[in-house]
Amino acid sequence: MASVLVVEDDQFVRSALIRHLTEAGHTVRSVGTALEALREVAHVPFDVVILDLGLPDLDGSEALKMLRGITDVPVIIATARDDETEIVRLLNAGADDYLTKPFSVEHLSARIAAVLRRARTATADAASPTVIRVGGLAIDPLRRHAELDGVPLDLTRREFDLLAFLAGRPGVVVPRRELLAEVWRQSYGDDQTIDVHLSWLRRKLGETAARPRYLHTLRGVGVKLEPPQTEPLP
Repeated sequence: MASVLVVEDDQFVRSALIRHLTEAGHTVRSVGTALEALREVAHVPFDVVILDLGLPDLDGSEALKMLRGITDVPVIIATARDDETEIVRLLNAGADDYLTKPFSVEHLSARIAAVLRRARTATADAASPTVIRVGGLAIDPLRRHAELDGVPLDLTRREFDLLAFLAGRPGVVVPRRELLAEVWRQSYGDDQTIDVHLSWLRRKLGETAARPRYLHTLRGVGVKLEPPQTEPLP
């Protein structure tokens, strides 16, 4: 079972979550503010965090950004907000999943199990010492470090995940739906989300959509990463 941190200021909801998660066999700690949550994750190695957005001291979306600055622990957002744009924004900001209130404890337990499975798979993949090399790119999943022609790349968490996923399948056209599922961990979303991150990643790789070197978009199909083509001799 998992070690769970519940970040929820509503005492009734908080008590119910603690009771049901404990009955399900999880070890549960709880706090009612964002600052308390940050202190907890800085000192305790949790397996998953359940984060409410309506916190009294700091909006949960801001708390999520701060959490991501200090830990990669999986975060499940618990929110009464059902706006798709807001949900996509939170997933892009580093949330691993979300639940819209009200939800059943069985639903929450299933989401926790799914997030933990993904986290274990990612850990197993990262445990491999293999550095992925594609052309001048060198990507180390264990250290979450990437270089281009020997120069370190300053990538965000999502940019690294996107680059590593594509580099692990060099020359393969990856459908956008698969990118959303595997990189963003969501079954739906706006293609603009992918386009924006590809644009940022291209900039850091020193290329553009008009003059691609590594990242190639096939309109209506997907994206592939492959080594640059050798320039023909004059």
